[in-house]
Amino acid sequence: MRPELDTPHPLPAAAVGDYRANGFVHLRGVLAPETLERYGRDVTAGVRDQNPLERPMEGRTTYEKAFLQVMNLWREREAVRAFVFGRRLARIAAELMGVAGVRLYHDQALYKEPGGGHTPWHADQYYWPLATDRCCTAWVPLQDVPFEMGPLAFAAGSHRLEVGRDLPISDESEAEMARQLERAALPHVEEPFSLGDVSFHAGWTFHRAGPNRTGRMRAVMTIIYMDASMRLAAPKNANQQIDWDTWCPGAVVGEPIATPLNPILYL
Repeated sequence: MRPELDTPHPLPAAAVGDYRANGFVHLRGVLAPETLERYGRDVTAGVRDQNPLERPMEGRTTYEKAFLQVMNLWREREAVRAFVFGRRLARIAAELMGVAGVRLYHDQALYKEPGGGHTPWHADQYYWPLATDRCCTAWVPLQDVPFEMGPLAFAAGSHRLEVGRDLPISDESEAEMARQLERAALPHVEEPFSLGDVSFHAGWTFHRAGPNRTGRMRAVMTIIYMDASMRLAAPKNANQQIDWDTWCPGAVVGEPIATPLNPILYL
């Protein structure tokens, strides 16, 4: 099934413009359901093996209630590596961002359990020590995601908003960004996802997700791409230092992030 992961997928005519104007794009039918079902089994097995949370939901923080989070499964399972290294999604990311090629920052599985809480408003790049905004996340559901399961929602145009960039994902970011986004009159876009849909959002695009009100796990695989020429920036907070040490070990501030954990996926 690998050929589909590597063959080009033509973008709709408006996709690049929509991504750059809004900071995200929701693409329909990017991958075949049978492909996602095949590779999704390995992602799910990896999450099950490395499940970091076993406490009851009522004993968790807001962040912990939002999802089970397992990162860099590509290093643990060959099938997940094939999925993460697929050129189809990597090429789309490069075309949307307008760069010649992309590297992997890291992957992460985000599984929202039945009864799992909301994911607060946040921007991913708060956590990333990257020198430019040429980075994005592909959000790949492994099943249909109706409204009641908590699909990803975006504040259109919020990648240009400079407030809130110092907020980690938290109750504070949810409350503060709800106020700031309302003040800026930025549209809140929330749509269900069908199996095969993939969204891409920029590093500074504010997004959230509702709780999972169903009895089924919301299984999502994400891949974070960055410009193949991306340079490491000096960390601006403790979380960025952790990311440097964990996902870009050996990278040097001001130099391209070309470590063994950050291979080029499309060029």
